[in-house]
Parts: sequence; structure tokens; C-alpha cells
Amino acid sequence: MIRHCVFLSLSPKADTAELDKIMLDLEDLVRRLDGCSGFRAGPNRDYEGKTPDYPYGFTLDAENAKALAAYAVDPEHQALGGRLVALCEGGADGIIVYDIEAPA
Repeated sequence: MIRHCVFLSLSPKADTAELDKIMLDLEDLVRRLDGCSGFRAGPNRDYEGKTPDYPYGFTLDAENAKALAAYAVDPEHQALGGRLVALCEGGADGIIVYDIEAPA
């Protein structure tokens, strides 16, 4: 299993209604893609005070690298990603992606 983690450095002018809509659409997409599940999104609570520049993020689980690759090239995912880029400080530079391989 691969846990796909995405951390967003949102622009101060980011439209929160647009962010919410993107998250709902991503959740719907993940439900429909074979081998993907477990979508979670929400604000960064940053209890340790180490990531104040990344106030929001989401994760999803892919059963293997093939499923994650299918998610990455999915046209709907790419369109939603473009909308996320527009909300982030520095565009694509305001997004960190971290993939963790773990037992299912």
C-alpha cells in the first residue's frame, strides 16, 4: 500500500469555497478509481509548530504503484491539480507530495 500525502501552502487570497469543492471532487474521484481509497482532507493542526506554512493537506491510499500512477495521469485528477496549484503560494512550488510505502 502507498499512502499519498499532499501538503498545501495556500495563498492568503485562496478561495476556501473553491478548496472545499476541489476536495469533494478529489474524494469522489478516488472512490471511482480502481485501487485507490481512503481519501482524507483537512486543516493542518500543526501541534508541534513545525509546518505553519502548510495549513491544509490531504491523503489517499493506493494499493500499489500502478494504481497511484493511474491516479497521477487521470485527466480529472490533472484538472483538479491545476485548480489546486492556482490556490497555492508560488503555484506548484506551494505543494509538497510525500509517498509512503507501507504494509496494507
